[in-house]
Amino acid sequence: MARRNIGHRILMCHNPETEFPSEPPINNSDTVFSFLDEEGQSSSPESVNDDVYVKNGDHEEDEENENKENDQGNQFWETQHETVQAVLCRTTSLESKIRSIAKETVKGAKQSEDGCSCRKMVDNGCRNCMMKEVCSRLQNAGFNSAICKSKWKSSADIPSGEHTFIDVVDNSSTRSEVRIIVELNFRGEFELAKASEEYNRLVKCLPEVFVGKIERLISLTKILCNAAKKCMKEKKIHVAPWRKQKYMQAKWLKTIERTAENNKPQLSNAEYTSLLPRRPRASMLTMDLLEVLPNLHCAPVVA
Repeated sequence: MARRNIGHRILMCHNPETEFPSEPPINNSDTVFSFLDEEGQSSSPESVNDDVYVKNGDHEEDEENENKENDQGNQFWETQHETVQAVLCRTTSLESKIRSIAKETVKGAKQSEDGCSCRKMVDNGCRNCMMKEVCSRLQNAGFNSAICKSKWKSSADIPSGEHTFIDVVDNSSTRSEVRIIVELNFRGEFELAKASEEYNRLVKCLPEVFVGKIERLISLTKILCNAAKKCMKEKKIHVAPWRKQKYMQAKWLKTIERTAENNKPQLSNAEYTSLLPRRPRASMLTMDLLEVLPNLHCAPVVA
């Protein structure tokens, strides 16, 4: 029997040789290189680089989105700061005079050791006594000042509430009267317990004692309420109804009861003149007696 190539036979223990004439010869070199080719195709440098590029690209895209959001957030707060400063800078000579009197009165009341007349002390003094003192000082300075109390009913958007503040009505203009709002705790009205650092910085720009027209007050309220809404959204906290713009503006715009500091209605010039003591009028009979008897002297009689 002729010898076969080793590629065409399999050696076994009991049978020296078993032939498989139908199978083709096996090329070991082809098998090795085909294995290497498959490995190379599955992990070629190009495919590895593509995978790394995709992963890095996703990470960079996330960073870009995050940076973009941060830039937009910073731009928002910068815009709010600029807008608040612009609104506060617009003031009139009338507002400046009222503001000066109000701030001096508040400062003097805080430094005074006498305390409040109602004996209801808080950290910075009793709010009611403080308003009465400021209102009285403004009246003494010639301003038509009064303590106002606003009230509003509950609705689908906001709950009911009330608020007290001071206003000054100026009728010197021939076109229409000018109403100035005096709020002694304006900054505290917008403070939040869980506010962000950006929002707290914005609130610190507000004056403690606000003196300004209704239009200026509405503008500031709108800016601060929008900023509070964004702050709460970033912290994923629900905005309370009493923090909404409609509720905040109701404090100074809704139905108002206006009374003077002494709880008496303010008198007009005619009413004030009618209350002045009248000069006594001399009787015609007395004049005649004095002319007839010029040397007559009447001794006073004490009852």
